[in-house]
Amino acid sequence: MRRRRRELVPIKNIERELICPICKELFTHPLILPCQHSVCHKCVRELLQLNHEDSFDAGSECSLPGSPRSRVPSPSMERLDRLVRSGSISSPGWRRGSVTPRVTTIACPGCQHDIDLGERGISMLFRNFTLENIVERYRQAARAAVAIMCNICKPPQLQEATKSCMDCKASYCNECFKLHHPWGTPKAQHEYVGPTTNFRPKVLMCPEHEMEKVNMYCEVCRRPVCHLCKLGGSHANHKVTSMGSAYKILKEKLAKSIHYLISKEDQVRTQITDLEQLISHTEENGQLAERRANEHFERLFETLQERKSEMLRSIEQSRSRRLNQLKGQVEEYQGMLENSGLVGYAQEVLKETDQSCFVQTAKQLHVRIQKATESLRTFHPAADPCFDEFVLDTSREETLLKEMCFGGVPDPPLIDLSHSRVYNEASITWRLSDDHLPTDHHVLEYRRCVQSPSQEDGEDSGVWRATDRVYGPSTVVCDLEADSLYSFRVRSCRNSMFSPYSPEVSLHTPPSPALGFLFSDKCGFSTERLILNKRRDTVESVAGMAYLLAAERVQTGSYIGLDYIIGDTGISQGRHYWAFKVEPYSYMVKVGVASDSKLIEWFHNPRDTSSPRYDHDSGHDSGSEDTCYELSQPFTLLTLGMGKLFIPKASSSASGSTANAASGDPGNRVLPMPQRLGVCLDYDACRVYFYDADTMRCLYERQVDCSGTMYPAFGLMGSGKVQLEEFITAKRLAF
Repeated sequence: MRRRRRELVPIKNIERELICPICKELFTHPLILPCQHSVCHKCVRELLQLNHEDSFDAGSECSLPGSPRSRVPSPSMERLDRLVRSGSISSPGWRRGSVTPRVTTIACPGCQHDIDLGERGISMLFRNFTLENIVERYRQAARAAVAIMCNICKPPQLQEATKSCMDCKASYCNECFKLHHPWGTPKAQHEYVGPTTNFRPKVLMCPEHEMEKVNMYCEVCRRPVCHLCKLGGSHANHKVTSMGSAYKILKEKLAKSIHYLISKEDQVRTQITDLEQLISHTEENGQLAERRANEHFERLFETLQERKSEMLRSIEQSRSRRLNQLKGQVEEYQGMLENSGLVGYAQEVLKETDQSCFVQTAKQLHVRIQKATESLRTFHPAADPCFDEFVLDTSREETLLKEMCFGGVPDPPLIDLSHSRVYNEASITWRLSDDHLPTDHHVLEYRRCVQSPSQEDGEDSGVWRATDRVYGPSTVVCDLEADSLYSFRVRSCRNSMFSPYSPEVSLHTPPSPALGFLFSDKCGFSTERLILNKRRDTVESVAGMAYLLAAERVQTGSYIGLDYIIGDTGISQGRHYWAFKVEPYSYMVKVGVASDSKLIEWFHNPRDTSSPRYDHDSGHDSGSEDTCYELSQPFTLLTLGMGKLFIPKASSSASGSTANAASGDPGNRVLPMPQRLGVCLDYDACRVYFYDADTMRCLYERQVDCSGTMYPAFGLMGSGKVQLEEFITAKRLAF
């Protein structure tokens, strides 16, 4: 009982799950969007109406200049308008082919995915009755003091309701319920619940076929459908299941998830404690960073103030010295004026009549007069009035100060494994967060990992090496060693501030350099059943008219032959690796290598494919396959199809791990199809290997007769598609 009580969540604690993301109030008649988020009916309607009126006004304002536009918006409309302008809800589209554009597309406020409501608009959406009932129970818990009264009793004998009938859509006290639902009458079979004011329909009807009940669940669209939707509607080709089965499966999943969360309550509380500690540390570290920033800027201010005072003092000293020099020069030149200074003194000396006294005084005076005359002829100011030496060029310092980033450290990027590939060169792609600020550049670092103590390590083993600055979201790292494990990490830089490193990603290089080739469109290529794109890096097999025309010679238990296509580059020495992707829907695809002699036999001397014992994979009658597979053949093909990979039967040439997988139960020979498959041919050792290209795990290997030129070979039957890796084709494609 204690555990049961612990699992019951108080209704008042789930309020935030019951809030509409648009109006921020409790849900009112919530509708389920195709993305499984819920929104109030009135919010969707008002949002569509708001955008419809906006589009109508924009399109008709010129044609209707006198139309009134003085409508006062309601509070809810103003709220929606603010959401549209703030970007929380993106601008909707409209239905084509109408005079007045009709808005049928909105953005889900929960996930921002565009939701196309189609021609039926809101009517194609289901009401979320489960959420509606939970909201009603929440409201009842919130107003527990206000009881729901019986709808039948009359004052003053008005009684409190004890149950509500979902069929009658009314609430009753015990006596009135017995009176209006007597035993032995059809009303006695009505569905009743606890007192409520929310009466939902008893049966959920299909929004597309209003008279049909929903009785199936579409696993593709993840929504209830009726049988007409499955027979000829929009769900005709979708996988559906019965409503009972979907109810059972979803309820079990939800119950397990809830039980798991409840069982992890201690862990959640521990994590909450950790988060609270992080909040405390964040507050303390923020205050510390603020104090340090103040200290740094105070030191900058003090340094600037010191340099300012010193510079002003130097300017003042220079100004005083120059003024004294210029003033002295002014006084000297004023002495050259008549009746003043030197000239006046000389005039008085000229009045001396005593010859000896005159000579005695005039000699020294004449020297002074000559200097004044020379100074007058070659006039130069005693001081320069310009203070250019005190003009500062602070542009570089101002630039540095402006480039100082106060918006925080950039967010670390994340390496995108789905678009990153490693061969003898690595193409690494990363992505930034959705709300990131612009960055200046990125730096990718990589290192070769030490896999075992016995591994021969180079000088760069375990040492991080950095690429040059990268100004885009990807780069290529060259000269990687074969059959080695490398770790990669990247960080961003903005305004000289680096982000933390991204989580390290480890990728394994192939055992040999990559072989560059394209599909050959000249040797044995069947244009009737194979479709080759213009780049010749993708081939697709389509089960069309050619297969139907061949049906006359197909007997019971037999199959139509494979359509082969090969690479346009042959191998006559060395080790070579290539990778490709086989689409999961492919019925049967065989991949591997084949010699030129075997290809001539396949293309020019076809066997009778109507025989159920003929097998292209072995090249002989399948009755002797076990014996013949022990021998070295001039080809090896591995079978993939229907999302599976089939390991051939065990042989002495298979490796230990693959031999163990192939020797026991046939079920052990079936593996999930890798997303990318790699093939490595060691021509000199006469051995071929098949890898999971993502993990570089060897799935199968065996001997192969390399007596001639070997070619990458592919065989397709039924619907199928093979696409070569971009790095494999890049060397041969001309862009």
